[in-house]
Amino acid sequence: MTFRATPEPSSRHRPRWRHELVAWWSRRQDHAPPGSSPSPAADAHSAHAAGAPETTAPEATTLWRMRTTVRDEPGALAALCAALAGHRVDILALQTHPLADGTVDEFLLRAPEALASAELTDAVAAAGGSDTWVERADAHDLVDAPTRALTLATRTALDAAELPLALRQLFGRCTIRSVPAKSFGGRSPESTPPAEGVLEETVMRLRDPSGGAIVIERPYLPFTPTEFARARALVELDARLGPRIPHDGDVLTLPEGNAITVRRADSGDLAAARDMHARCSPATLALRYHGPVGDADRYLAHLLSPRFGRTLAAYTASGRLVALGHLLWDGDEAEVALIVEDEWQRRGVGGQLLRRLVAMAAETGYESVYAVTQSANTGMVTAMRSLELPLDYQIEQGTLVISARLDPAPAPAPAPVPPLPHSR
Repeated sequence: MTFRATPEPSSRHRPRWRHELVAWWSRRQDHAPPGSSPSPAADAHSAHAAGAPETTAPEATTLWRMRTTVRDEPGALAALCAALAGHRVDILALQTHPLADGTVDEFLLRAPEALASAELTDAVAAAGGSDTWVERADAHDLVDAPTRALTLATRTALDAAELPLALRQLFGRCTIRSVPAKSFGGRSPESTPPAEGVLEETVMRLRDPSGGAIVIERPYLPFTPTEFARARALVELDARLGPRIPHDGDVLTLPEGNAITVRRADSGDLAAARDMHARCSPATLALRYHGPVGDADRYLAHLLSPRFGRTLAAYTASGRLVALGHLLWDGDEAEVALIVEDEWQRRGVGGQLLRRLVAMAAETGYESVYAVTQSANTGMVTAMRSLELPLDYQIEQGTLVISARLDPAPAPAPAPVPPLPHSR
């Protein structure tokens, strides 16, 4: 997987003149290191001697992400940079995506706040850019591409559930779908992508190492071959490492004095989950799965797969599984769901799982979570209320959807990367 601010050395993409051009452009900006022009200190001294104010308020600026296609010929990027400089736009980062008949240049820009996106697009078009896309950026985009790639690769290496999230963060606003190898009805998907994957402009289809396919869609912006190669590299990393999740658990003491261990669960917990289902009443299974009780076991393999989200399991001191909590990826939102064995209901187990699931959602950048249940499920309603978050309720024909708006998770302090967990 390759991230670069300039193309690799080749006669076709002329990295030297691109590098020299960006360096020249930067020297033209008043924030760049001084060259032959007077130093900032000298400028300040002259201004003070002339009676001008020593300092001026900095101009308000806006961060933009911009992507445009330019001709692959000398001077094309020079004209584009000159046009941006003419509007006092600062180029903070540049990545190039080579195409067969041109180059897609992706910029991170700092522009005057008064400069509208339409003006920016018009200036680029006048300088020879085409198929231009512009979107507001934020402080997270200031991380350079190699650092971002290494961070996402590390997260994927430590936890198989991170792959869909890493792909989403790599490509911005996009939809990630995991298509299982077989549907609940036992049928195989209509088409399994080849080992090398398939790129179709705004859609990427990659073979999932755990079976099935991973489909990435971004209708508003076509993918480039470079982005396709990055996605394949992350998927290949996941395939080489095999199944893995962190298995560290927390031992909790319930109000009544019993201790339970809460930890991540995966397909290795399938047998214990089926045994728990067998101990649950039909009413409990119906409240959780909203369908025929006999189908409950069929959902477990899907729910315990780290590809579709994260699952927490609550075990007693004797090793008995008594509750499961699921956090399922669903576009810009995440669904939370709980099932607690009858004998262990109303002891605070479900609330403990739910709070941890919501914290996970906030840490991964989700702004809201929702639970689909029935209006008669007072336990789930109580657990959602205990979060003390803003809640929205929608009810239709007995089905209740409770949405919670999350508080942004604080940025964690840098910490040493732990060793890779052993697969089990």
